[in-house]
Amino acid sequence: MNFATETIIIAVGAFLALLGAAFAQDSLFAAHMWVLFFVLLCAVVVLLRMTTFTEDGVAVIAQDRSGYMDGVVRFGTIATVFWGVVGFLVGVVAAAQLAFPDLNIEPWFNFGRVRPLHTSAVIFAFGGNALIATSLYVVQRTTRARLFGGNLAWFVFWGYQLFIVMAATGYLLGITEGREYAEPEWYVDLWLTIVWVAYLLVFLGTILKRKEPHIYVANWFYLSFIVTIAMLHVVNNLSVPVSFLGVKSYSVFSGVQDALTQWWYGHNAVGFFLTAGFLGMMYYFIPKQANRPVYSYRLSIIHFWALIFLYIWAGPHHLHYTALPDWAQTLGMVFSIMLWMPSWGGMINGLMTLSGAWDKIRTDPIIRMMVIAVAFYGMSTFEGPMMSIKAVNSLSHYTDWTIGHVHSGALGWVGMISFGAVYFLVPKLWHRERLYSLRMVNWHFWLATLGIVIYAAVMWVAGIQQGLMWREYDSQGFLVYSFAETVAAMKPYYIVRTLGGLLYLAGGIVMAYNVTMTILGHQRQETPIPGSQPVAQPA
Repeated sequence: MNFATETIIIAVGAFLALLGAAFAQDSLFAAHMWVLFFVLLCAVVVLLRMTTFTEDGVAVIAQDRSGYMDGVVRFGTIATVFWGVVGFLVGVVAAAQLAFPDLNIEPWFNFGRVRPLHTSAVIFAFGGNALIATSLYVVQRTTRARLFGGNLAWFVFWGYQLFIVMAATGYLLGITEGREYAEPEWYVDLWLTIVWVAYLLVFLGTILKRKEPHIYVANWFYLSFIVTIAMLHVVNNLSVPVSFLGVKSYSVFSGVQDALTQWWYGHNAVGFFLTAGFLGMMYYFIPKQANRPVYSYRLSIIHFWALIFLYIWAGPHHLHYTALPDWAQTLGMVFSIMLWMPSWGGMINGLMTLSGAWDKIRTDPIIRMMVIAVAFYGMSTFEGPMMSIKAVNSLSHYTDWTIGHVHSGALGWVGMISFGAVYFLVPKLWHRERLYSLRMVNWHFWLATLGIVIYAAVMWVAGIQQGLMWREYDSQGFLVYSFAETVAAMKPYYIVRTLGGLLYLAGGIVMAYNVTMTILGHQRQETPIPGSQPVAQPA
């Protein structure tokens, strides 16, 4: 499909968006269609500038030196860095709004709309682009085959960016289904389904046409993430629109069934999007960066099958002490506790891959970033099962302890392994000898690590204090603290939490600068990192 054909298709989409804005039955839908119209109009202008009328109708593009289809991976890597900085920035704004309520700007930039924007930006925009880019890179190298479907991979990339823009603007406009996760409305969900099926076709088609008979374990994790997320997304977002020219829709589930479906989706989004997908990243990039084989391939297969079987049952532990039947709550708790074993098996496998190369932690800041990611994975997958135990959950549930747990996993595991993968990919994708600055990677490592430790530790203390204040009774059986008093007690913690987020954001900005300079072909002259060069010892 050449640029002229793509331009016509996108122009038709822009025209339909214009019609939607003109005939919309409510103002919110009209506003969202105007957003879509201008996004597609910009895409048409860009494509028209690239359109050529050569014999084959395709612009002459320099062939990838690797022989693989790396153009889409390059764009995905840049998008990962860009959306990462955006997501971290929005997170700092949300944290500051809790500490200083006057920062809530009505109606578009209040906390109720900024919080889901931040969540989706870091999970789906930053994390999603990291997964798409790395999975398309890894599957080509491990199968020795170019991506299946030709330009279908480009449709996946740009279609996913369109989903991000529509979801983000929808959050700020207040266009969501209004459920637990504030999912985008039905037409955005439908578009994501189309894009995700195309992603599955590209990935699975590449595996089927592989030249390497063995399917490397990283591809098992990536494929399970793609398939399961498709199933979760479709079932959780089953809804009936009131009209095709309005934003309103109704879920097919209601009551406790709706709650269970949402947490089946919610916890498995963690399990497969934020865990299985990034484990695929771990199983490829740590051995490559350390230049060592996986410690135990057999353990990696046990890790895979145990993880995907157990994780799918763990969602009900989010609904302890609710209207959900007690047996279902207990089922979720038991499977959550069992998850600890395969999770730590994977952590041990990742760490022990460095056997014989432990000195690299001292000399290579990229491998150091990957190792601390695996360490946070191990910590989070111990803390999660512990918090699913009913006695612990009675203290932790609805408190900021949960926020600390989520961010230690998201910032520590997902963020750090993604940063390591980006630093690995950029010099190879742009054929540079090395990164612009390894010292900046070192700075990024310490800024991010300090930010995570401050953030998580403060939220753990805040959450335990919240839980204890909520359950404090006096001698006559009355609550000692009002809810407003427990909120006021959180302000110092929220201020420090914001500072932790600022440090993490600063690390992201350092990464963005380092990556940009590497892509532009610059190399910074710098002295070696202490310890990275051998020192002569006295006889």
